[in-house]
Amino acid sequence: MTFAKDIGIDLGTASVLVYVKGKGVVLNEPSVVAMDKTTGKLLKVGTDAQAMLGRTPGNIIAIRPLREGVISDYDMTERMLKEFIHKVAGFSFFKPRVIICVPSGITEVEERAVIQAAMEAGARRVYLIEAPLAAALGAQLDITAPEGRMVVDIGGGTTDVAVISLGGIVESTSIKVAGDKFDEAIVKYVRRKHNALIGDRTAEEIKRTVGCVYPRSEEAIMEVRGRCLMTGLPRTFTVSSSEILDALEEVSSAIVEAVHWVLERTPPELTGDISANGITMTGGGSLIWGFDKLIASKTGIPTRVADEAVSCVAYGTGNCLENLSKMQDGTMNLSRQRQMKAR
Repeated sequence: MTFAKDIGIDLGTASVLVYVKGKGVVLNEPSVVAMDKTTGKLLKVGTDAQAMLGRTPGNIIAIRPLREGVISDYDMTERMLKEFIHKVAGFSFFKPRVIICVPSGITEVEERAVIQAAMEAGARRVYLIEAPLAAALGAQLDITAPEGRMVVDIGGGTTDVAVISLGGIVESTSIKVAGDKFDEAIVKYVRRKHNALIGDRTAEEIKRTVGCVYPRSEEAIMEVRGRCLMTGLPRTFTVSSSEILDALEEVSSAIVEAVHWVLERTPPELTGDISANGITMTGGGSLIWGFDKLIASKTGIPTRVADEAVSCVAYGTGNCLENLSKMQDGTMNLSRQRQMKAR
């Protein structure tokens, strides 16, 4: 008879990371589900399903069940969670306790949907933790100290900016501007400037290869394949880092504004701490070239990207698992959890 391991889940718009107590991050897969439209049968989940995006025949659809940090397709999210939990936990007589990370701006209705989906997927108890807290824990910041720490977590669907002190969030905002919006901006720019159509996956590749939000010292160039809007035929062209800097300016400015907004509302003592401690960036979006430089130049506060920025939130949920019995109320959303029991 096996005892269920406690599980921490970073349920992201772009990818799902799963942390298993005692093992670390054991799963990192895209939040994509492929299903047969006619039978409703689940075909693939995660990496295999992502390979199908934009390439499926008529009867198969590949969808992302989370949009802008929240569940947009409840049924698919539940089935995806079930697959991932089964993959990491295997068969067990005891259901696992699960901590799930959610954006700080989530509503109570959205919160209940996450709890319900996890319960249906096989969790015994569900706890929620807000993304900036998990990110701070994963970045190994001492959040219990009586001094201010600022975290900027840029995911796939949302950017969470928060000031943390004494184990809780003092001031925060969550905006629906993140990795996906960067991809959309690149698609629009290429359409307008090069008169060509590219898919989201190509846009993401451009973002990773030549993307930047701060001028690079050396220009980077990449060859891109797309479809010409004039002829409808395939076409190859090049894009440069300075072009992508232009394309991403509006989106990156929105994130900088969110940082300003939180700083303006932070008590002066904590603002002083943040000036001394600096700003910590986490999440996949923070890896776009020059993001730390951009925020440092706009705020005058030293900014760094955390080690293993993509996994910070997952490690943070894992950190909570290790201390589940010791965690103070308020660090996790236990008050609003309704203590939902498995049926």
